[in-house]
Amino acid sequence: MQNQIIYITVIFAILITVIIIYFFASIIRYHRRYMKLQRERILIEITIQENERKRIANDLHDSLGPLLSAVKLNINSIEVQPQDEPILERAGKSLDEIIASMRQISYELLPNTLERKGLTEAVREFIGHVSNKKNIKIDLYVVKDVHVPKEKEIHIFRMIQEIIHNTIKHAHAKNLDIGLSEEDKSILLLAKDDGVGFDVEKEKERSGGFGLKSLESRCEILQGVLTLESKIGFGTNYFVKIPID
Repeated sequence: MQNQIIYITVIFAILITVIIIYFFASIIRYHRRYMKLQRERILIEITIQENERKRIANDLHDSLGPLLSAVKLNINSIEVQPQDEPILERAGKSLDEIIASMRQISYELLPNTLERKGLTEAVREFIGHVSNKKNIKIDLYVVKDVHVPKEKEIHIFRMIQEIIHNTIKHAHAKNLDIGLSEEDKSILLLAKDDGVGFDVEKEKERSGGFGLKSLESRCEILQGVLTLESKIGFGTNYFVKIPID
C-alpha cells in the first residue's frame, strides 16, 4: 500500500512537472512570437516613415526648390522704379531665406551624402551643420573604416542624429565625442558627452523619454545591443553594437 502511494505521488509529481514545463515553454514561445511581431510592426512603421521622409525631401529638392529659384530670377528681371527697389530687395532676401530653410529641411529629412558617399561622410557633414549653429564641440573618431549595408545605413545615421539632438536639447553638454568602428563583423558606435546626465531608469519609464524609445526601436530592428550609462552630474555614455551580417 505504501509503495502504491509513493508510486502515485511520483507519477503525480512528474505530471505536475511536465505541465509546469509545458506552461513555461508556451509562455516563452508566445513571448518570442510577440517580440517578433513587435519587431515587424516597428520595422513597418519606421520604413513607412523613412519612405515618406524621402518622398518629401525629393519633392522639396526636385520640385519646390527649382520653382522658388525661378521665381527669384523672374523677380530680379523685373524693371522697377527706383522707389520700388527696396521692396524688390526685401522680396529677394525673403526668397533666399525660404530657399535656405527649404534646403535645410530637405537635408534633415534625408541627407544626399548618405546615399552618395556613405555613413561616415554623412555623419561628418551632419556634425559640421550642427557645430556651426550650436554651442557644442562634436568630435568624430573613425577608429576603423566601417562598411555598412545600405539597408542599415539610414538606421545607424538616425541613431547618431538622435544622440546628437538629445545631447544638445537635454544634456546641455559642451563636448560630445562619437566613435565609429567595425570589429568582429559588427559596427560599434560609442558616444560620450560631458552634460548634466540623468536617471536612466526614470527616463525609460517616461515612454522612452529623451528619444530613447527611438534608439531602442532602431537598435532592435538591426538586432543590435544598446547600452546606456548616465548619472546626474556625470554626463552620458552610449554604446551600440550592431551585427552587419
